[in-house]
Amino acid sequence: MATRRALLSVSDKTGLVDLARGLAAEGVQLISTGGTAKALRDAGLEVTDVSEVTGHPEIMGGRVKTLHPKVHGGILARKDHAGDADDMAANGIEAIDMVVVNLYPFEEAAAKDGLDRAEVVEEIDIGGPAMVRASAKNHDRVAIVTDPSQYEAVLAEVAGGGWVSDATRRALAGAAFRTTAAYDTAIAAWMAGEGDGPEDFPDRFTVGFRKELECSYGENPHQRGAYYRQVGAPQHLLGGVAVRHGKPLSYNNLLDVDAARGLAAEFADPAVVIIKHNNPCGVSLGEDLASAYLRAKACDPVSAFGGVYAVNRTVDLALAEHLSEMFVEVLWAPGYDDEAFEVLTRKPNVRLLDTGGELVRPGNATEPVYRRVLGGLLVQDADDVAESRDTMSVVTARAPSEQEWADLVFAWKVAKHVKSNAIVFAKDGATVGIGAGQMSRVDSVRIATSKAADYDLPIQGSAMASDAFFPFPDAPVQAIEGGATAIAHPGGSIRDDEVIEAVDALGAAMVTTGHRHFRH
Repeated sequence: MATRRALLSVSDKTGLVDLARGLAAEGVQLISTGGTAKALRDAGLEVTDVSEVTGHPEIMGGRVKTLHPKVHGGILARKDHAGDADDMAANGIEAIDMVVVNLYPFEEAAAKDGLDRAEVVEEIDIGGPAMVRASAKNHDRVAIVTDPSQYEAVLAEVAGGGWVSDATRRALAGAAFRTTAAYDTAIAAWMAGEGDGPEDFPDRFTVGFRKELECSYGENPHQRGAYYRQVGAPQHLLGGVAVRHGKPLSYNNLLDVDAARGLAAEFADPAVVIIKHNNPCGVSLGEDLASAYLRAKACDPVSAFGGVYAVNRTVDLALAEHLSEMFVEVLWAPGYDDEAFEVLTRKPNVRLLDTGGELVRPGNATEPVYRRVLGGLLVQDADDVAESRDTMSVVTARAPSEQEWADLVFAWKVAKHVKSNAIVFAKDGATVGIGAGQMSRVDSVRIATSKAADYDLPIQGSAMASDAFFPFPDAPVQAIEGGATAIAHPGGSIRDDEVIEAVDALGAAMVTTGHRHFRH
C-alpha cells in the first residue's frame, strides 16, 4: 500500500506535536506550512513543506500557499476512479489522505480592541476553509480533522497500522462543514456590523452557535438541553462569567439568569431582582443591597423561595447573611466580599456567578432577537428604546407628584421584563404587586392587588404600569380602587378618551409612554 500522507496547517497548535508524532510513528508522511512546519521540526519531526509538493513558493505574504492543484487534486481525487487516477498520473499529483486544519482566529481578531479593519480582514482564512471543504466533500477517502479535541480518537484508530474508519470520516466531515459554516457566519456578522447601522432584514439570515455547556436536561427531565453561544456576538450570557460555587447550571437556570440580568441592567442605583419562572417576583432599589433585598423579597416571599437573584453591586456580608436564610437557586453579581462568599458557600448547592466586576450586563441592542417556530425563525429588532420621564406625556388633569413620577418610571422599567399581560405596582422604588402572563389585563390587576393584600404591602399611594394600552377603563379603575394613584401605559386605544375620563373622575394621574412592551 502506498505511503499515507497527512497535511497539517493549524493556527491553534494545541496537541499538534503529539498528533504528528503519533501519525509519523505509523509511517504517515507529514506535509505542512509555515509556523506549523516549524513547530513540528522544532519537535524533531521530519516534515515536507507544501512548497516542495506544489513546486511553488508561498506568495503574497502567505495569502497563497495551499491553493494549488497538487494540494486540492491530492485531496479531491476519488478512490477507485479511473479518470481521477489518470489525471493524477498525468499531473504528478499524489493523494493526501488526511488534512488537519484549524482556521485563522477571525473571531478573536474581530473582538480585539485596537485592530484596524485591514488587520481584521487579514484574519479571514481562505486556504484553510478551501482545504476543509474539499476534504469534507471527499470524506469517502480523506479524514478531515478540524479541532484538537478530535486528535485522540483519530490516533486511536490509526494506531497499529489501522486507518480512520468510514463512520469516523463521515462524522469528521459533518463537524468540518459546521466549522466552515460558523466561520463564514462570524465573518458575515462582522461585515454587517461594519456599516453605518444595523443591517435590514436580509433575504438569507444565517446564525452560527458554538456549544458552551451541556445541561443535565432541558426544561423537563425527559428533554435534553445545552447552551450555545452565538458566533460573532460581542458578548454572551456566560462570557467572562465565573461559576464560583454550586451545582452545574441547568437549562431553566440559564433562562432565569438571562431574565434577571436584563432587568438588573435597567438600574444604576443598588438593585435586587428576584426571578421565578422567567418573571420578576420582586424588584427593589435601596441605599444598599441588604435593604433592597428585604423589600424585593417582601413583594412575594413565597415565590422568592428557590428564585434566581441578580444584583448590581458587590455582594457584602449583610446581604449574604440575609440570603443564607433563603433557598437561592442562582445569584448573579459583579463580585463577592470575602466574608460574604464564605457565608454563602456554606450551602453546597447555591450557584454563585461572578461577572468579574462588571456592574451590569446589558443586551446586545443592535442585534436582532429571534425565536424558533415550527420549521422556521421569527426575527425582530431588540426591544431597546430610550425612555424616561421626559419621553412620557401627562394625559390627565392631575400631573403625577415627584414621588409618583419616580415610581412610575421604576414600575415601567420592571413591566418591560414581565410576561404579557403585565401589570406592576410600585411604591418608593420597590414592587408591591406584580401580575404576569394572564390572558386578560383585568386578571393581571386582580392578581397583583390580591398578592399585595396577602402580604400586607403598602399598595395605597402606589404607581401602576401596564405593558400595553387599556382597551377599556375596567383595569385602571380596578387598580385605582386597589390603591394606585398614578398609572403609566403606552396609550393608543380607540377608547383612550374613556379611560382618561374614568381616571380623572377618580382623581388619579396618568401618563402615556408611546411604546408598548409585549413579552410573549
